[in-house]
Amino acid sequence: MITARQARAARALLGWTQEMLAEKALVSLTALKRLESVNGLKVHESTCDQIRRALEAAGIVFLSSDRGEGVMIVDAARPSKSGALA
Repeated sequence: MITARQARAARALLGWTQEMLAEKALVSLTALKRLESVNGLKVHESTCDQIRRALEAAGIVFLSSDRGEGVMIVDAARPSKSGALA
């Protein structure tokens, strides 16, 4: 499950508006706004999954550790250190 902060940060990295993400994830704008709300409003797990998949398809990687969570963007066309495409 992605957090509200991860969703907002991922959108910022991609330069997407809420409207753009809702369209790409095939969810309602209201549902996305609920997910991203500071109050942590509940949304269906399937809605979170659709949003996560849309962001991952655009190159977002979700990070989580005992110290917190985050996101990063990867460029699939850029070779990794091993020389293979990431």
